[in-house]
Amino acid sequence: MDSEDDARDSADEDFYSGGEAGLALSDDGDADYDFADHDSDDSDDLISHRQQQNYSILSEADIKQHQADDMNRVSTVLSISKSEACALLRSYNWSVSKVHDEWFVDEERVRSAVGLPEKQIEMPNERELTCGICFESCPRESMSAASCGHPFCGVCWRGYISTAINDGPGCLMLRCPDPSCSAAVGQDMIDLLASDEDKGKYDRYLCRSYIEDNRKTKWCPAPGCEYAVEFVVGGGSYDVSCGCSYGFCWNCTEEAHRPVDCSTVSKWILKNSAESENMNWILANSKPCPKCKRPIEKNQGCMHITCTPPCKFEFCWLCLGPWSDHGERTGGFYACNRYEAARQEGAFDDSERRREMAKNSLERYTHYYERWAANQSSRQKALGDLQSLQNDKLEKLSDLQSQPESQLKFIIEAWLQIVECRRVLKWTYAYGYYLPDNEHAKRQFFEYLQGEAESGLERLHQCAEKELQIYLDADCPSKDFNDFRTKLAGLTSKAVSSKSLGGKSKSGKSKAPSASKSGSSTRGMDDGNIWACDQCTFANPRSARSCQVCDHQQHR
Repeated sequence: MDSEDDARDSADEDFYSGGEAGLALSDDGDADYDFADHDSDDSDDLISHRQQQNYSILSEADIKQHQADDMNRVSTVLSISKSEACALLRSYNWSVSKVHDEWFVDEERVRSAVGLPEKQIEMPNERELTCGICFESCPRESMSAASCGHPFCGVCWRGYISTAINDGPGCLMLRCPDPSCSAAVGQDMIDLLASDEDKGKYDRYLCRSYIEDNRKTKWCPAPGCEYAVEFVVGGGSYDVSCGCSYGFCWNCTEEAHRPVDCSTVSKWILKNSAESENMNWILANSKPCPKCKRPIEKNQGCMHITCTPPCKFEFCWLCLGPWSDHGERTGGFYACNRYEAARQEGAFDDSERRREMAKNSLERYTHYYERWAANQSSRQKALGDLQSLQNDKLEKLSDLQSQPESQLKFIIEAWLQIVECRRVLKWTYAYGYYLPDNEHAKRQFFEYLQGEAESGLERLHQCAEKELQIYLDADCPSKDFNDFRTKLAGLTSKAVSSKSLGGKSKSGKSKAPSASKSGSSTRGMDDGNIWACDQCTFANPRSARSCQVCDHQQHR
């Protein structure tokens, strides 16, 4: 059993250190992302074809249980106390396999490094002993010592431990107060001597240490969330959905961003927050004062510019020459012709080229950022609508349409799909921004897929948002509610397949979007009561003359 555990831990070490057991990478070094496999939000019952989760969510109780299990394993195999096992695991970042490997290679060296004497040294067997800190003589019963046997009184021990705990997580590596001694002060000493308040702090530090020092676990980055995540070897995606419903990427701990790789996300986030875009705006929309070089934005119509105090230099906006040189010989105060002449001579070529490049760069960035931000805003709104629907609107709809809430789950599934698709679509704009300009075919194919996904999502969002409201506002059951059910379920199914845009197959190549299967939206319906659209394959009710998705006419 122990050998099997060690083998598994060894494989884990290879995985988290980038070994062969890790995630499969495509040719360009990015993780293999398969778009339709996971959702980042709490929608476990949404898509039946999802892969098995390759992570587990840990509560505080789970973390403490994992700690206890690891300490028991080390204590049993090495025949040491649990307090010593805890000290060993902390020193080796809670890696059981590494503790075993190092211990059996050189036990003496490990004991020396961690501060675990081979034999427990008892305090001198005398009635009174002198405390090594306050130098007071105290009864032996009131003295305590670590495994090294150096005696200190209870008051000094409590003060020493309390100070160390209040100083921060460094208390987990506490050593004997004797300056010449490196013996570890274990958890058993803390439990024996510390106050209840200090014990609570120490336990919290120990719990945090298990997550923060262990390469297999991380805290959920959502504000206020107390869950941790343990990542398991063998998965094909870094996407994690925490128990608090926040979705994030295990690799970079940013918001879940599949199919975009972590390095693109990092560059995009840095660009959004950096001063570089401010400089681009300044270059594109302002000119420097010829005298003091401060950037000036032109906010009035005439070309006569006066710099702000204390400079107050007056110059021409077109040619940046002194305004005093402008008169009848230069074509008048408002018709400076020196600019055109100078440009023909090449005097302004470099500055104009830089300004034009900055302007184009800013316009391009603005194009992608506006759409990125718009999808983020729509996603937040969809999350709010979903919560409102779950809290009260679904119950109201159930009463109005005389149907149990269990039969209205297709609406929740549609909204969960909208939230996920908004996330995916948002990050495609970051991906598109960094696509190389010279890869025209790749960009053209990507933008086609992106447009198809956006079109399908807009139809789904409009149906779930506006058409649903008609049934919420109704006074009695609607006869065409089942038609609405069929349409919304079909659009949801199409959104799942469209979400695979830009995804990579296991060979690292882009995949074309697959057509949705009409059968997925027609469960429980008689084939004689539906017809499949020739253009989009959507399953429509027999009574519909045209496709409810693409408006393609039915062939009778």
